[in-house]
Amino acid sequence: MNYPYQLKTLEDYQKAYQQSVQDPEAFWASVAENFTWQKKWDKVLDWNFTEPKVEWFKGAQLNITENCLDRHLATRGHEPAIIWESNDPEEHHRVLSYNELHFKVQQFANVLLNNGVQKGDRVCIYMGMIPELSIATLACARIGAIHSVIFGGFSAQAIADRLDDAGAEFIVTCDGAFRGAKDIPLKSVIDDALVGNKTIKRVIVCTRTRTPVSMLKGRDVWWEDEIKQVETMGNPAVAPVAMDAEDILFILYTSGSTGKPKGVVHTTAGYMVWTNYTFVNVFQYQPGQVHFCTADIGWITGHSYIIYGPLSAGATTLMFEGVPTWPDAGRFWEIVEKYKVDILYTAPTAIRSLMSFGLGPIKGKDLSSLKVLGSVGEPINEEAWHWYNEQIGHKRCPIVDTWWQTETGGVMISNLAGITPAKPSYATLPLPGIQPCLVDENGQEIEGNGVNGNLCIKFPWPGIIRSTYNDHERCKQTYFSTYENLYFTGDGCLRDEEGLYRITGRVDDVLNVSGHRIGTAEVENAINMHAGVIESAVVGFPHDIKGQGIFAYVIIEDTHGDEKRSKQDILQTVARIIGPIAKPDQILFVPGLPKTRSGKIMRRILRKIAEGDTSNLGDTSTLLDPSLVDVIIGLNND
Repeated sequence: MNYPYQLKTLEDYQKAYQQSVQDPEAFWASVAENFTWQKKWDKVLDWNFTEPKVEWFKGAQLNITENCLDRHLATRGHEPAIIWESNDPEEHHRVLSYNELHFKVQQFANVLLNNGVQKGDRVCIYMGMIPELSIATLACARIGAIHSVIFGGFSAQAIADRLDDAGAEFIVTCDGAFRGAKDIPLKSVIDDALVGNKTIKRVIVCTRTRTPVSMLKGRDVWWEDEIKQVETMGNPAVAPVAMDAEDILFILYTSGSTGKPKGVVHTTAGYMVWTNYTFVNVFQYQPGQVHFCTADIGWITGHSYIIYGPLSAGATTLMFEGVPTWPDAGRFWEIVEKYKVDILYTAPTAIRSLMSFGLGPIKGKDLSSLKVLGSVGEPINEEAWHWYNEQIGHKRCPIVDTWWQTETGGVMISNLAGITPAKPSYATLPLPGIQPCLVDENGQEIEGNGVNGNLCIKFPWPGIIRSTYNDHERCKQTYFSTYENLYFTGDGCLRDEEGLYRITGRVDDVLNVSGHRIGTAEVENAINMHAGVIESAVVGFPHDIKGQGIFAYVIIEDTHGDEKRSKQDILQTVARIIGPIAKPDQILFVPGLPKTRSGKIMRRILRKIAEGDTSNLGDTSTLLDPSLVDVIIGLNND
């Protein structure tokens, strides 16, 4: 498969970028011509950021699985689509060719249809990183059902909230999942999440860990039994359902600055074109290469760069069930050597964690197949960038430092591997179609280079968020109302003298922990659910491995003389309500929180204390009780 829209030189990039800004509709129409459409579009783009309303390839009909599977069968049918590496290095790996994946997706599409799933129904998927997770996702897309994948580390309460918000009627899960040394009991978490649920009609359970599970008659069925039933029907073909360009493909829940997670809505055509275009260009993918994205499919990175981007490009995508440090810290490097991986795309958190083990785990590993390294989830610090470059890439692999969000669908600002300039800790230049601008607090654009501001985007790109599910007003308020006629990213940004962009971190109450966004309000709500807690305030602080850690200031009625136990109880509460990923790294019990006279918590001060920087706390005279600050500093220093 060739990619006529792949940019091969810096000149290509500059030309494409200019075209994408001068005539976006002609530019994206020419890219879109390279896909399979059941009906062509009437209009390339209709938009306004006030409502907000964005429609790409209006009037077109297509099915994303036809573009990810069917169109490759004649040329790449026998080539590997998915390579799966188990959590256990001793367990046999699996390789699914495009033909096999196409067959299995249709098989499971039949299972969904047999169980009453129809176009537009919401199907929640809560599984470990096994090929069946990709199969279930694609099967939903094939029949026009809306998938909502939930990360396997979320708690029953967090799942219940998401099921409720999406109005989901179907769940696909596993008995359990393997992750490093842990067995995660997925089905029993789902059972807990379904207590009191009135909408779920069917739970389909795939066998993975052989953990004993409870199966409710009339509600729960085994994946394997359902597949056998389809086989007795003769495995009927399932034609890819015609979807309108703006039909919803999936809902993915992400943390916001309020307590309730929001369901980011991505639609079919624009998302497909954007993930494919960014995949092919950022990583400079060449047919036959093995692309290893280490993310979980429960996050947007897995959606876009394990499933939809690579498969729509006819690529070989590698899925890994385990973690980088189990059974030892050489696991990634063994996988690279075993499958002759060409592209490795991982998070700075993983890189920093692996750095801490020294060079021993890399010794003797053949990493010569690597051609491109990628970083995702948070800005990569210079030390980690240089280690990655020298020890893993041996200074011959370009590193793409990709900045993007759940809401953007795919990479927005990044160097293109070996084509455009790279600079350690800089995302560098916007992709064609992306028109970034920096603004001050009043929304005035900051022109020129060597400046700092809040990062906004002026013009829609095909992968832009369309709405927040069931609450369009929230989408408008969160992304489009801070600054008039701009999409506000929530990130601060620096543009250097050469016009290269560097993301400086969130400017709202959202933390970036190990590359995953966690709203401070969501963590505070969970802490406040603990019986003894009166109030709490959560801030971020620099963390050597995670990038940002979670620091919680908690007012508690009584620790009954056992502070350690009380802290453990609070951690347990957070894990139960959100999941272990949101557990605070530090908890400090305080007699009060620094508040203004109007009752607003001064997080700026709490942030400084958490960072250990109390030399310049700014003006504290506006506080209700300024003396409280010294008390909190004293407690933190004890």
